[in-house]
This record gives sequence, structure tokens and C-alpha cells, in this order.
Amino acid sequence: MYRHAAYEDCPLPIGEGQTISQPYMVAIMTQCLELKGEEKVLEIGTGSGYQAAVLSRLAAHVYTIERHEALALKAKLVLQKSGCNNVDVSTGDGSLGLPDKAPFQGIIITACAPHIPKSLIDQLEIDGRLVIPIGNPYNQVLHQIVKTGQGIKSQNWSAPLYP
Repeated sequence: MYRHAAYEDCPLPIGEGQTISQPYMVAIMTQCLELKGEEKVLEIGTGSGYQAAVLSRLAAHVYTIERHEALALKAKLVLQKSGCNNVDVSTGDGSLGLPDKAPFQGIIITACAPHIPKSLIDQLEIDGRLVIPIGNPYNQVLHQIVKTGQGIKSQNWSAPLYP
């Protein structure tokens, strides 16, 4: 259906009213995590599984949460077929994270939020990074949050994003 747009740098529909992020944003958000290869990462918003597949090649283990069961099931199959054996897909409310699997060295939120969810900061290890687009559906800025012993440090990693 969208095969003609496979090499375009733009978001594409994946069902359930959701889109896959444009490849450039996947790359930038992944870079913001500053992965070394031994991290346990939490992804909020599995979607098609593309971001999780990228992370699976750069981190030791990836946990990913999708709120739409149909997308989670489809992503799980694609990830298994692709040999991404270090990815666990679950369905649920991503804003809650996965406290039983915490702490994480990296957390990536693939959808815009109005603020940084405290529940996710609590699941981040000291010196861990959280990457999140903050704003509203029409104006977003990508932030890299680093948890320190004294609190958090936030850095903007992009100009305003207009999806």
C-alpha cells in the first residue's frame, strides 16, 4: 500500500490511527540515547517495531510497550522473524513503564507528551537517559533527559518539530 514511499523520509500510517516515525527521527532519537551496547532500554510506543529493531542491534536488551494490542502482536511477529531475540513486546499503558524490569539505562518515548512522566524518571538508572518529544500535536521539541544524583538535566536536541 505504501511501498512506493518506502524510501521517503516521512511518517507513514501503520494502522490503529498510528504512524511509523520518519527514519531521520528514529536515527536522532536513537543517537540521543548514547548507547554503548550493554544497556537495558525501555521503549514506549512499539508501533511497527522498527525503532525496537534498531535498538536491539545497539543495546543488550529492549523492552517495548504498545497500547494497541493489534500493533503489539504484529510487531512481535516481525521482530521474531527479523531475529531480534533480545526484544520483549508487551501491551499496556506506556506512561506507567515497567517498574518490575527497572532500572533502565535508557528510555525512549516515541510519541509526544505534554511533560516528562515522573513514573518513567523513577525507572531510570542514575546517569541513564530518557528521550522524549515534549509539546503538543502541533509543536514539539525533542529532549534528552539525564538522571543525576541531584535530579535531572534536560537538553533540547532539535528545533521545534511540526508533525
